[in-house]
Parts: sequence; structure tokens; C-alpha cells
Amino acid sequence: MNIKVKACHLWRICFHHDLPCLRPMRNVCASRRTYTSHEPNNGQKQRISKRSSFVPVASSKRDWIGPPDRLSNLRPIIYHIPENESPLERRLRHLRQETEDWNHQFWSNQNITFSKEKDEFIHKCLKAKGLSRRDENGRKRTLNSEDMAVFYKDFLDKNCTKHANYNKEWYKRNFTITLLMGRVALHKAWRRLRKTKAPL
Repeated sequence: MNIKVKACHLWRICFHHDLPCLRPMRNVCASRRTYTSHEPNNGQKQRISKRSSFVPVASSKRDWIGPPDRLSNLRPIIYHIPENESPLERRLRHLRQETEDWNHQFWSNQNITFSKEKDEFIHKCLKAKGLSRRDENGRKRTLNSEDMAVFYKDFLDKNCTKHANYNKEWYKRNFTITLLMGRVALHKAWRRLRKTKAPL
């Protein structure tokens, strides 16, 4: 299998798993971000995401989801604190927010490392070929797919253990979140059932 075939295979794997570290960096200006509502809730004071100063209106009855972050490429979420929030609901909300912050931090660091090493690799290859970073027209030089395939494979190989550990932690957190969501749903159903059976 030649390097071009390997590169195509590698890209298919990356796109299938939608690895954030291989997505193009989006220049999203924080001051121009807009949020959309998601999932019903009641409107108390919101916990503010570390990545945004956005505050939904007090009458909001939804969680709010923003556009992709410029570093992590993940959409930030501001979770609503429901009225009369139970300890179980609070535990679920805190775990979801903590997981989102952890996820954002991991991919921010990984994407910064990826961009830095990619730039260094391109500069090194251009220098070896006796070329400057920009051509005669001032445009930034790029490498062909075969040259870049060497970098992508090397980057994934170096970060294989880190990504494996991330996946294990991600599945562990999501399993716990799913269990808590099930418990919250059962708790809410039980409360509704008790209300319907309560004597007038």
C-alpha cells in the first residue's frame, strides 16, 4: 500500500470519527456569537460557561447552545438551573457541565498542539526543498497530500495513547450521565404519579 492510499485510508478514519484535532480551525469572534435555545426548563440564574459571557434572559425556559468554540470546535452549553431542582438533578447538571468543560479543555489543547506541529512540519519541509513560506505573489505555500499524510500519521501515532485514554474517560462519563438521566426521569415520573394519586 503506497503512501497516497494510506493517506486516503487515514482521512476516512478521521472523518468517520470526526476528530476535532483534524477539523479546520474556525475563527469565531466571541463578540458576535449567538445562541439558540435547546430543551425546556424554568428560568432561574444560569451557570455561565467558562468560554462565554452570554447570559440568557431570566424568563428563559431552555438550555442554550452556542456556535463552535474557536479553539475546541465544540459548541458551548449553558445549562439551565430548574426551579425546585432536586439533589439528583443538581448532580446530573454539575456532571454534564464538568464533562463539557473537561472536553473543551482537552480538544483546545490538542488542536493548539496540532496546529503548532503542523506549521512546524510544513516550514521544515519547505526549508528542505529550499522554498520560503510564501511564493512570489505573497501567497502561503502548502504541501501536497502525500507530504501531509506523513505528518497526519505521525501525529496520530504520537497521540494514540492520549486519544485512547480520552475515549475511555469519555465513555465512562457518558455512561454515568446516562444512568443519572434515567434516575432523574424515573424520579420525575414517580413525583407526577404521586400528584395524580394525591387526594383532593
